[in-house]
Amino acid sequence: MANIITLSRIFLAFIVVALLFFKTNAATLTALILTVFVMWFDGLDGYIARKFNETSKLGAVLDIMGDRIIENVFWMTFCALGWLNVAVPIIVLTRGIITDSLRSLALAQGYTAFGEKTMMQGKIAKFIVASNFSRFTYALCKAVAFLFLIAGHLSFNYDHTILTIGLICTYIAVAFCVLRGIPVVFESKRFFEVK
Repeated sequence: MANIITLSRIFLAFIVVALLFFKTNAATLTALILTVFVMWFDGLDGYIARKFNETSKLGAVLDIMGDRIIENVFWMTFCALGWLNVAVPIIVLTRGIITDSLRSLALAQGYTAFGEKTMMQGKIAKFIVASNFSRFTYALCKAVAFLFLIAGHLSFNYDHTILTIGLICTYIAVAFCVLRGIPVVFESKRFFEVK
């Protein structure tokens, strides 16, 4: 069930992106509402997996894959629409490729990004990368950025406060993205050691 939710949110994200390119209030408002579900499903899939004891390496990989697809598709779409500077998707994509490559190396040796078998060994690294606080805060920054960027582009939004909040949350999310990637790089050194 959890994996179905993960895959559903990816599908919904593509619908959101398609709607944004129509550039009408109705399409943008629908995209905004569907984005709420995309963000909500991000937490729901993990909750369902834990509640029904469906956690697995496959689920962990699908969850990260879903996160990457959604965040990259949203950032690239916002850039293509002229809402963001190209630096945002470049930074997020680069960080994602680096961390996911290192996580795949760890997975091959029996470790996961999060959970009991996390590749994070140090307390600070675990807190920055794998703690519920860190993961929730990062997800919340992205969700607020996505929602406010979309809401800020509704034509009846004459006050640019909503858009400003979206942009501020975007830059906080990008900083958080980079910060959460640094421990993955340092903690992965041991996977390259020759034994």
